[in-house]
Amino acid sequence: MRILYVDCFSGISGDMTIGALLDAGASFHALESQLALLQLEQEYELSVEKVVKNGIHSNKFNVMMKESHTHQRSHQHTESEDHDHHHHHDNHTHSHHHRTYQDIVKLIDNSELDDNVKSRSLDMFRVIGEAEGKIHGMDIAQVHFHEVGAIDSIIDIVGTAILLEDLAVDRIIAATVPVGSGHIHIDHGIYPVPAPATLEVLKGIPLASSSVKGELTTPTGAAIIKTQVNAFSTLPTMKVDKIGYGAGTKTFKDHPNVLRVIIGED
Repeated sequence: MRILYVDCFSGISGDMTIGALLDAGASFHALESQLALLQLEQEYELSVEKVVKNGIHSNKFNVMMKESHTHQRSHQHTESEDHDHHHHHDNHTHSHHHRTYQDIVKLIDNSELDDNVKSRSLDMFRVIGEAEGKIHGMDIAQVHFHEVGAIDSIIDIVGTAILLEDLAVDRIIAATVPVGSGHIHIDHGIYPVPAPATLEVLKGIPLASSSVKGELTTPTGAAIIKTQVNAFSTLPTMKVDKIGYGAGTKTFKDHPNVLRVIIGED
């Protein structure tokens, strides 16, 4: 049986997951060509670069927004959506739009993506949507993903689904999940770590304590763990075949902020 072990000793995010899976041999071509089926390529560019994180040579996966296209999408949204649930920093420009949870489900459902990729992606979006809805006291259908966040989330979640299918693993096992400590600044103010939505997604998942100040696990990372992992343990008995390291954005003084994935046979 082919096993993927997710060694999230420094937490997990969507970009760390994609970086690590690519480093472990998943196909960047598959990622690009499959994501193109969502027909959003005019909005973003993807890149992968090698970075060194506290001595570990890792893959850093980046999504760049194409600025010129953020002004051309107003026709896709109704006026009421435009003016609903604006975050405080959005009001200076009319070019920022939101995608609702429903928009994203429709986008994935109506695409020509493989059925397994669709169902993995929709599972991940559902747990984030449910968590955000619960925290904010709104129906999941009304949950909004801010424009840049929406593209990032779509790419990270659908991209992870694509690469997991590409790697054709039978079982996914993860380490316990550290979430970090301290506080973070988000749209609504200063929040404890883990952020409420992240913690909500991670209900039922074994967490690991961490003295690291900062957010180690993002809502997307939490959704990947919650919906894609079959079991939690220390490194299982396995014959290791491939190893991949995916770099996070932050750098910490005392440990490398990378996600390690290990693929092998048991």
